[in-house]
Amino acid sequence: MGFSILKTRIAQEGLGRLLAGYLRLVRRTNRIVFEPADIYEQVRPELPVIYAMWHGQHIMIPFARPDWMPAASLVSRHGDGGFNAVALRELGIGSIRGSGALGKKIREKGGASAFLAMVRRLAAGDSMVLTADIPKRARIAGPGIVSLARASGRPIRAVAVVTSRRIDFNSWDRASIGLPFGRCAIVVGEPITVARDADEATQEAARLAVQASLDAVHARAYELVGSRDPGAGLREQQAGRPAAGAPA
Repeated sequence: MGFSILKTRIAQEGLGRLLAGYLRLVRRTNRIVFEPADIYEQVRPELPVIYAMWHGQHIMIPFARPDWMPAASLVSRHGDGGFNAVALRELGIGSIRGSGALGKKIREKGGASAFLAMVRRLAAGDSMVLTADIPKRARIAGPGIVSLARASGRPIRAVAVVTSRRIDFNSWDRASIGLPFGRCAIVVGEPITVARDADEATQEAARLAVQASLDAVHARAYELVGSRDPGAGLREQQAGRPAAGAPA
């Protein structure tokens, strides 16, 4: 019964507003450094942009959006998606309900309709923010974000937002949420473009480039705050291989 109550509209509104308020507190009380330092000046001529993030590292991403940049985020139809959408709204970010999936689950999760909605929002001038990996395949970039770049003609930039004080969860994606009164690093990768006529090999190369860029910005962001990415090595673990630097 308790879970059903949490799914009501009133509960979702309340939880979302609480989350937005908490994120504002975290932002106000953390000393933020950007890398590159002039990232907003670099990005302005490229707008709108597709911002890629890793699942579980997405909670603090609203920190990266300046007030002058219109943006929307892809938000799941299920689970915590309802109050996440409310929190984003309170922080000035739109939401498109749906999520990535493979095979028969695409229709169930609203992936196809969400994809078309994202293309329309990009054409209207809104930047899009979405996880590059799909649920239960942590740190493995899926083809969806590359397809979105190809269909829209917009560049992809990987982004990481990391705080020195945070809670790291032992979840499938090693989710993190920042705490107040620390340091914050926001690191953004170089633009990755995908031509509209890109063949399968070129799209796969772009997918791997997105994956590598996300790994790089997260490693650098954690380095800047003096810690290590709790999700480093997840990809190798899922493939049954030892993580880089781990004993074979």
